[in-house]
Amino acid sequence: MTGANHLAVALDVPDGSRAIALADQLRGAALVFKVGLELFTSEGPAVAREVAKRGRLFLDLKLHDIPNTVEGAARAAARLGASYLTVHASGGRAMIEAAVRGAGPDLKILAVTILTSLGRSELDDIGFEGAHAAVLRLARLGVSAGAHGLVCSSAEVGELRRELGPDPILVVPGIRPKGTEAGDQKRVGTPKAAIAAGASLLVVGRPILEAENPRHAAEAIAKEIEEG
Repeated sequence: MTGANHLAVALDVPDGSRAIALADQLRGAALVFKVGLELFTSEGPAVAREVAKRGRLFLDLKLHDIPNTVEGAARAAARLGASYLTVHASGGRAMIEAAVRGAGPDLKILAVTILTSLGRSELDDIGFEGAHAAVLRLARLGVSAGAHGLVCSSAEVGELRRELGPDPILVVPGIRPKGTEAGDQKRVGTPKAAIAAGASLLVVGRPILEAENPRHAAEAIAKEIEEG
């Protein structure tokens, strides 16, 4: 399925053996597998290397530190065979540029704008005047600093694609097929709508992991992506 090229399954489980079993089960239905903080902290680089053997490794560590530290971490991520690595755009221009330097030619740096779990009240608490303006500002910063792509919600992806053109990789988490629960996500969208608006890659976790048959769930999402 061509939709599989645009589907990243979030292996958000604490156990490495379960993560590898899921990647094996979903291989072909999705071509990208995301290793996030829970799994990486629990199992370390070894599980990332194993995931990279089964598809494109999306290392979602959302780095936010001094430039020298982030550059070294990006270099290490490249050695693991990662295809994508996230950093927080709010870390600033120098930090993003350092991540790109450390990444080398094959690892794509994705600058995270505003987490999809943050709603209006949370953004007010940390001093952002609404998600829309903050996402646009951070997106422009990320791209101008050399990031290969951005992480944003389905609410902003259409405007970012129109403003930034065809080149940046636009990654959209918080994807929920119709009829599934939003959970702790505040700014969600359907696979079809996000792809139609200009998303490059959709990140889906619980709607697949918690399904009775995860492979069937992934194939259904890949089909909806193709329709979009």
